[in-house]
Amino acid sequence: MSFEYAGATVEIVDAVTILAAARVNPVELLHRAEFPAPISGAELTVTSADTGSGPVHVFVAEIRAGGDEPSRERIRAMVLGNDPVGLLLAKRIAAGDVVTTRIVDGVGAAVAAYRRLGVDRPAGPAAERERAAVLADAAAGMQATVDYRDGVVRLRAEVARDEVRPEHLEAMVRLMLQAVADLLGPEAGERPLAGRHYLVSRENIPKVATTTRTVTLDDVGGLADLVAQLRQIAVSFRHPEAMARWGARRPQGLLMYGPPGTGKTMLSRALANEIGADFREIRTPEILDKWLGGSERNIKQIFREARRYRVPTLILFDEFDSIISYAGSGGDAASQAINAVAGIFKQEMNDLIEANPNVIVVATTNFPHRVDDSLIRSGRFDVKISVPKPDEVSRAEIFRKMIARLVAVHEEPGFTMFADGIDVAELGRLSHGMTGADIKEALRRVQLAKAMQDARTGGMVVPISQDDLKASIGELLGPR
Repeated sequence: MSFEYAGATVEIVDAVTILAAARVNPVELLHRAEFPAPISGAELTVTSADTGSGPVHVFVAEIRAGGDEPSRERIRAMVLGNDPVGLLLAKRIAAGDVVTTRIVDGVGAAVAAYRRLGVDRPAGPAAERERAAVLADAAAGMQATVDYRDGVVRLRAEVARDEVRPEHLEAMVRLMLQAVADLLGPEAGERPLAGRHYLVSRENIPKVATTTRTVTLDDVGGLADLVAQLRQIAVSFRHPEAMARWGARRPQGLLMYGPPGTGKTMLSRALANEIGADFREIRTPEILDKWLGGSERNIKQIFREARRYRVPTLILFDEFDSIISYAGSGGDAASQAINAVAGIFKQEMNDLIEANPNVIVVATTNFPHRVDDSLIRSGRFDVKISVPKPDEVSRAEIFRKMIARLVAVHEEPGFTMFADGIDVAELGRLSHGMTGADIKEALRRVQLAKAMQDARTGGMVVPISQDDLKASIGELLGPR
């Protein structure tokens, strides 16, 4: 998506993914963009919030303008004018009325900014004055409120989460550039941003610690083919119009199986974040009930709720084998109860995507042989993915990404977390048989050891070295 504004060329890279990522973490855009003086910097952030009317996407643009600010006397003159009310307020300020002084100075700062933006405060009723502090994009039906504080012009707009579209992101960028052009003034000409190119794209590594809640497919180390397959699923989910055009049916269900610690739950949440979907995890106690008929009622209720979801939602049945295992085997009461739950599960999955296209189901298991084939046949679970233990190359990639994440979050001027020359290829070779969870634990142990040393010595600690990491790997693997 690209367009021109005020002489500048603007390119928005994968707006759909930006909006999806903003459901999970704030996404910073344009933070390295350069503008003509006196604009010293501008940033655009997209995030999400829950309001009384429901979840929304929040677009915030902040523009810092250099140059001299109007004097306090000039600001007061702009606000008060020469009418009788203005003269009365001026006398109260001169007499030292603190409350009147604060009100006038606060309003004056806003008026100075609004005048530079070309949205001057009109002489009219209060409702008209409030409307003056709004910039609007009619094509997208989007309005941004404008305020001014501490030398920063701030634009803010909200769009309901289930209504937000790439056109809203484009509209917010246009409004931001309109504000920049207005601040530059008429002396900058009709094309004040001529020759400039602005790239709007998401940050790959935000300055926050990654948890299973915030993980994305970008954070997954190794497993390139698997990640590519999950991205394909996300694309098919986010573009229902393309699916409809070709009469294609996206996957309704996904089964991931493999050894413990290989990241199946993490991948499920990363897929939800890539889609921009809410995440609903179903665990065994939510379904299995000791009372006759209780488990069947629980599974029906879960799917009844799923049919009512209005926003994209990924439902994860974790440890699927413990919920429904060995369906069809045995004739005792326990087997019959399991068969009843499995039978209802089959029925509910048969038409879920038709009943609610906003929902995708993911099931994970460490023991795929314990799940009856009829439960996971195509049409119910269309995609089945094996998540193996990582090989040497994948382990090296996991080390690289985990270390890069720790550096991005924790390193700062004067503090170095990892020494130069960390050889992730060697770490990948030495960690034979380890899973992603094991690698995370190896790093955690080194971090803890360094933190304890720091606490005892008051900061006299050298960065984490290759030898530290090798020793931690050796401890976890034990004698061979």
